[in-house]
Amino acid sequence: MSQVETRHVGANESDIRVDRWFRRHFPALKHGRLEKMLRTGQIRVDGGRVKASTRLMEGQAIRIPPMQDTDRAARPAERTEVSAEDAAWIKSLVLYSDDDMIALNKPPGIAVQGGRKVARHIDGLLGALANEGDGRPKLVHRLDRDTSGVLLIARRADVAARLGEIFHSRNAQKTYWALVVGVPRPREGMINAPLAKQADHQGREKMVVDLEEGKSATTDYEVVENAARRAAWLALHPHTGRTHQLRVHCAAIGTPILGDGKYGGSESRLDGVPGSDKLHLHARAITFPQPSGGELTITAPLPKEMRKTWEFLGFDPSMKEFN
Repeated sequence: MSQVETRHVGANESDIRVDRWFRRHFPALKHGRLEKMLRTGQIRVDGGRVKASTRLMEGQAIRIPPMQDTDRAARPAERTEVSAEDAAWIKSLVLYSDDDMIALNKPPGIAVQGGRKVARHIDGLLGALANEGDGRPKLVHRLDRDTSGVLLIARRADVAARLGEIFHSRNAQKTYWALVVGVPRPREGMINAPLAKQADHQGREKMVVDLEEGKSATTDYEVVENAARRAAWLALHPHTGRTHQLRVHCAAIGTPILGDGKYGGSESRLDGVPGSDKLHLHARAITFPQPSGGELTITAPLPKEMRKTWEFLGFDPSMKEFN
């Protein structure tokens, strides 16, 4: 999109926040750039300036400035046909499905969304999961490329908005499993370490603990089992959803996640352990109130690569009390 465009809020988008509306329509648009366009008045609603938290109403006119590369990065997934092979593959990942949503067990190593160097990603294959009349399913949240586990997909825009609010209000309870190098002391507790973005000497961004200017980030953890002092299986329960939060928090308490070279460096390796160069972080379960009523828990089994590591260390991933 190289020119200013005006779009109108749909009937199924009433009461959605401005930032969530843009995330839905322009998933490649970075939050920082969106905030800048809002501050400078490039984005307007019914001719007036708005904030990211402003809630929209049906029929309102949204002024959208030229998106350039952002728009081009966001659109290919909607235009690309899904091959029969990819359609069968994405369907094989389904853990749960109903008239409102789908839950996938995302494998490690595949991106959730596309970018300039990402040709194949989960978002680009969601058309294969669509019900007739519902349109293309929509992402509700995201996982890092190398993180596996539960990924929620909404069948319609109104469901995406309701689930988005559930996540934003922290009414969704998430459990992650991680294999870390070393054993935390104490064996359970809360990590309260604010996080901020910082560029390294090569200009690459990463998250760091910043007690003065960082955004609040808290994670509960408990040791499920340990292999002497060498490694531990942790259950992690994040209260906030900062970028790379669990990876930074585990490294901050001296027990980096196995295979996390970005935040653990050489300390994130275990000699002799198979697959120790791969990130061992898994979105094990999500419990949340359903849009149609009631509460739902969705659980994802470990991918086979991580299961091999668990078994190598003598851990039993089928332990019921931690499912």
